[in-house]
Amino acid sequence: MGDRQVREVRRLLARTLDGGLPERDHVAAAGAVVTELGAPERLLELVAELACGEGDPEGRARLSYRHVLGFDKLLLVDAGPRHMLRVHLWHAGAGGTGAEDIHNHRSALASYVVRGRLSMDLYEARDDGEGFEAARYEESLADGSADWLLAPAGRAGLRLTHTGRYAAGSTYALPAHTLHRAWCDTDEPTVTLFLETGAERRRNTDVFTAAGPHAGTAAKQPLDVPGYLAALEGLADLLRGA
Repeated sequence: MGDRQVREVRRLLARTLDGGLPERDHVAAAGAVVTELGAPERLLELVAELACGEGDPEGRARLSYRHVLGFDKLLLVDAGPRHMLRVHLWHAGAGGTGAEDIHNHRSALASYVVRGRLSMDLYEARDDGEGFEAARYEESLADGSADWLLAPAGRAGLRLTHTGRYAAGSTYALPAHTLHRAWCDTDEPTVTLFLETGAERRRNTDVFTAAGPHAGTAAKQPLDVPGYLAALEGLADLLRGA
């Protein structure tokens, strides 16, 4: 069979992350997994396998798109309801409509910087007037289309707690509720291997913005199969030069 790399990834995810670990240990284990899988040589083998059209390219293309935060989101391995392994391809200066948004996630995440560099801010919600005020939205997925739905939820205070820079070879891992924003801060394309993981996924996430009101719906435009396979070929070329 031609999907050997995909099967190996699924076995690694199940063996490492399906044991009912406490959240702190689960997040740490997720970071170790993306560090292992994000080694350029190993990631290149997986991407090259998928670029040949192995497995279910139609299904992966439907879940691959340009994200509103300004990066290409390419699904590599869908390991059922617990784990989704993706590549995020960040282009310098290609901010999306939500590029400044501060947000959290439905489940724990881990990300490994394969090439390039990211910066990331961490925030905490405050109600004591310290920090700055932002509009808060409750984000959910639309039935049928999986577009993002943004429901206004008032205003909230936020305080910046940490700013980090992550060069190639760096890993970060966060619990689902952690408020953050990340961006590419270099002129070269940045590639990150991104894992969402966890048995329980939050139905809604929180989005905060100080940049003005958002539309009620943010549409996802999935890739078609030729576009998806071409994106993987381009990614493989980047990895060969990493």
